[in-house]
Amino acid sequence: MRIQLPVNGQSQHADNVREQWRNSACGPTTAAIMLDYLLPHEKTKSINQLYKQLGTTPIGLFKYRFIHNMRKIVGPDWSIQSCSFHDALFELRAGRPVAMKFDKYFSFHFCLKPKYAYHWVPLIGYEEVENDVILIIHDNGGQNRDSQIREVSYKANQKVLSFVKMTPLSVRE
Repeated sequence: MRIQLPVNGQSQHADNVREQWRNSACGPTTAAIMLDYLLPHEKTKSINQLYKQLGTTPIGLFKYRFIHNMRKIVGPDWSIQSCSFHDALFELRAGRPVAMKFDKYFSFHFCLKPKYAYHWVPLIGYEEVENDVILIIHDNGGQNRDSQIREVSYKANQKVLSFVKMTPLSVRE
């Protein structure tokens, strides 16, 4: 079974992102992508605005800040919380992308070689394969490159992954 949401990616290295923030703007970029997809009728927030509002630092965005400050941004109609891998897959089946963080430093897995050492990405899909789950992500771009859809092994990266879901508390009319 393969699920892939039609999510539009953005690049944290785009010209409209402040140059000094580009290397650490993966969290705000992930938040912008999720907000654009889940709240398409709301006024779009720029990556620069989200960088400030989320409390991002030059070394990145801590998960607790992502959760705490996204709650302020979206208001009381949404639940923003850490979730398990299985909850993340449920969210994808429900049609909602999930924020996924690679972090070998604060998970204390220094010797592992995950896809990314420290990086937020939107998880937009998955495919179950024999003995593994392939995670489908937007990579948030690179210097002079738009975001690309990539596939990564859950099994090879699971020790450094964490997930944050954004779920509506009620049906919005």
